Amino acid sequence: MSVSQQELNDIREGVIKLCATFPMEYWRALDRERRYPTDFVRALTEAGYLSCLIPEEFGGSGLGISAACAILEEIQASGANGSQCHAQMYTMGTVLRHGNPSQKAMYLPAIAKGELRLQAFGVTEPTAGTDTTSIRTAAVKQGDKYIVNGQKVWTSRAEHSDLMLLLARTTSRDQVAKKTEGISVFIVDMRKALGKGLTIRPIRTMINHGTTEVFFDNMEVPAANLLGEEGKGFRYILDGMNAERILIAAECIGDAKWFIKKASAYANERKVFGRPIGQNQGVQFPIARAYMAMRAAELMVHKAAEMYENKEPCGAEANMAKQIASEASWQAADMCLQTHGGYGFAEEYDIERKFRETRLYQIAPISTNLVLSYVAEHVLGLPRSY
Repeated sequence: MSVSQQELNDIREGVIKLCATFPMEYWRALDRERRYPTDFVRALTEAGYLSCLIPEEFGGSGLGISAACAILEEIQASGANGSQCHAQMYTMGTVLRHGNPSQKAMYLPAIAKGELRLQAFGVTEPTAGTDTTSIRTAAVKQGDKYIVNGQKVWTSRAEHSDLMLLLARTTSRDQVAKKTEGISVFIVDMRKALGKGLTIRPIRTMINHGTTEVFFDNMEVPAANLLGEEGKGFRYILDGMNAERILIAAECIGDAKWFIKKASAYANERKVFGRPIGQNQGVQFPIARAYMAMRAAELMVHKAAEMYENKEPCGAEANMAKQIASEASWQAADMCLQTHGGYGFAEEYDIERKFRETRLYQIAPISTNLVLSYVAEHVLGLPRSY
């Protein structure tokens, strides 16, 4: 359901007020200690923001992706880090679109209330990377259950989620006519599986992202936890990938706005050689360029979200929105650090933390090269390069 501009403004104001109750020292401490923002995620959940895409019949707000974009953008623009909880918005969409009535009734209301956390998405594997059709994790049906063996990597928030959406091969690649066939999606209750075939190992990275490696050793998953039809899972996750890219693009817009606001304020206040540094064109122009790049990317994000809400094909727009928004946020981050000089490296200014965080989106959830290849092939009609 689309919302009016006034409703979007109200949502933005509400998110801004909520984020203001979590000062920057809260985020610095989490970053220092590599802790999960439990209190922040709980506050977002209780305010109903993380369930905005869940229909009202299942306890959510039933809003469109434009509202979700507004929420995530304002989280980032406040200096916070929405990556610790954004997955719930797009992963639950797979359950909503492809789950059966009993699965929807079992999971969606509990997710909306915050009784269940759906934050983990098991897709990427060490040997497959972004070549999703080459995954090796296998799920073999035995009676009323599937036996899963394999490994995932970069499965973020697995330690802080109750449920995982898992992509696994139910038919080996050499036994299908098309490489996209034979892949299925499962809902894994990690509370039951942990220590019983499921092992989670955290990966320490340059940002506080809570990402992990996940290992499956004869892990049992009830057959009732299969989403949709067996072997059709690749198509199911494509739906969610467009939403993921649009939402993360909105986060990048929020990051860019934070950096631009921070740099503009500092350039006005900081005086060197008896004048504000912002009076110098060498400082002004990079800020102005970052602002223009952000505004242009913002238009692409809005266009992609509009098309998604209207159920129009938007693969190209979602990919382009993610790409140019991530480039705009990185341009703004680099500019902001440069504007602050040495102070930009000081923890207390929060720039170095946000600088590290926003760099991720040049790589995830899809790499720059794959976006460019997609546009070249599917938009410009150039030969497939891989």
